[in-house]
Amino acid sequence: MKLALFILRLTLTIFFALWAAEKFIKPETTVKIWDAFYLVGNLPLEASYAIGVIQSIVIVLFFFGILKFWTYGFLMVTHGLSTFSTYERIFDPFSGSNHLFLAAIPVLGALIALFMLRHEDTMLTLSSKIRALR
Repeated sequence: MKLALFILRLTLTIFFALWAAEKFIKPETTVKIWDAFYLVGNLPLEASYAIGVIQSIVIVLFFFGILKFWTYGFLMVTHGLSTFSTYERIFDPFSGSNHLFLAAIPVLGALIALFMLRHEDTMLTLSSKIRALR
């Protein structure tokens, strides 16, 4: 089970790292997303960078299994809110490229499962190494 949890953590890290990188590489996309799905018009580009920095820090902590309740929980809650904000597209999967929004559902399921099993997720985590040193 430890290997399975590590694989979940690794693949979720890759998934979220791409989203964080987008905040720096194409910040205008973040502005459009926040306008369309979070009803925040005119988000400054600097806000995209700030969001990217926060996400990047959380993702690194998440990958190393540090502060699991907070990092796993942060990703689970923010991704959950993001998923729910796109519910219209999820419920209309055959219009345009809306079917791609369905991918958010199994990602959310993986995050929920990993959060629930966070105490078992010890393979290659720094939190388990820190505990061993005490």
